[in-house]
Amino acid sequence: MKKKVLAMSLAVVLGCAQVMVINADTIDEVKRQKEQTSSQLANTEAQINSLESRKSQLTGEINELDGKLIETIAYVNELKDNIAVKEVEIEDTKVQLAAAEEDRDQQYSDMKRRIQYLYENGGNGAWATVLLEDGNISDLLNSVKQTQDLYDYDQKALEDYVSVVQQVTDLGLQLETEKADLESMEAEQIQEQQNLEGLLSQKRATSADYDNQIAAAEQVAAEYQSLISQQNAKIQELVAEQQRQAEEAARRQAEAEEAARQQSNNNSNNETSNSGNKGNSGSGNSGNSNSGGSGNSNGSSNSGGSGNSGGNSNSGGNGNSGGATETPSKPSSGGGSSNNGGSGSGSASGNAIVNYACQFIGNPYVFGGNSLTNGIDCSGFVQQVYAHFGYSVPRSSGALRSAGRGVSYSEAQPGDIICYSGHVAIYMGGGAIVHASNSAPYPQGGIKTSPNAAYKTIITVRRVV
Repeated sequence: MKKKVLAMSLAVVLGCAQVMVINADTIDEVKRQKEQTSSQLANTEAQINSLESRKSQLTGEINELDGKLIETIAYVNELKDNIAVKEVEIEDTKVQLAAAEEDRDQQYSDMKRRIQYLYENGGNGAWATVLLEDGNISDLLNSVKQTQDLYDYDQKALEDYVSVVQQVTDLGLQLETEKADLESMEAEQIQEQQNLEGLLSQKRATSADYDNQIAAAEQVAAEYQSLISQQNAKIQELVAEQQRQAEEAARRQAEAEEAARQQSNNNSNNETSNSGNKGNSGSGNSGNSNSGGSGNSNGSSNSGGSGNSGGNSNSGGNGNSGGATETPSKPSSGGGSSNNGGSGSGSASGNAIVNYACQFIGNPYVFGGNSLTNGIDCSGFVQQVYAHFGYSVPRSSGALRSAGRGVSYSEAQPGDIICYSGHVAIYMGGGAIVHASNSAPYPQGGIKTSPNAAYKTIITVRRVV
């Protein structure tokens, strides 16, 4: 398992090497690079989502094992306490057994002395002597009865002591057996505890490795995001350069046309002046010739006089050739963010989007799913909700970071898209969000609302509506 996880880490590291360098000179080439980068970004974000899903599942397993380990440790401690109690009971039983055996031995000793006394002072001869001396058989019978009663008492007392000794002995054996059973159970539970601890250690190591992979993948995703920003800037730069060249070409063409027009006007003025000089005789005055400007040719002719030949030629004037020429202006950059995603002819208010999204609260979360009722993930949820109102937004959480235009979180309005690392949600207003999440309170995740939109770091807020 660990080798497999390390292999996945290596794949992420290799993914870092696939980040392209912007070195293209044409808009189409940079756009092609951007599409490739966006595809790599989407793949990386899908990998992040997959890793987070596996880590979430592993976290559930770790929590379950933690619960079992706690129960096992508690049971081991309970068994230790029971064993300690049994040991105390066994010691008490040993004391009781010693006392019972002492009482039994004392009773046995006393009984032997009484039997010895009866034997030494009784017997057939002794009873005959008593009968002959006293001649009272009633006293003899009384003595015999007392002797029998004493013997019966001794016999019963001895049997009772023997029974007590046996009972205490049996109790001691029972307690020893119970203690042995408890110790066996304790050994089994200790072994179970060690197994659980070992398994937990492995799973926690795997979870930590998932964290490393996710961090590495997020770093790659950030590099892709940075590269996309650079590519967008490069595209804008190339577009601006293309427009500048077009403006420069138009300016040069206008200058060339103006120079040609002026040259044409000059040639026309020269021809008119030469014609006036040839046609003037005597005092005739070939008036004024205005070439260009408003295009009026006006003059007077005097006959006789001093014979002044010549005239005034005014070339210039307004000189407006071919009407007005507009030079294309550069597009205004504006103050907002460019719209790199999110299009369509839809029209809806942010509150309408929120109200529609909230209809599906409680429906299940399914990674990669596209059904608002049967299962969907976070980016699919946002895409499907917006599609209902005629808006087309990207399918991946990473691509949604470029949808619409960016606004600050303080300016967020209902219907805006909140973008996190590997996750997206729809802002409801009042700091709350509605989103498809694979975490509690739904056992396997689901569509839900969360009261704190800033529960994790917000990367960007996008406005499509």
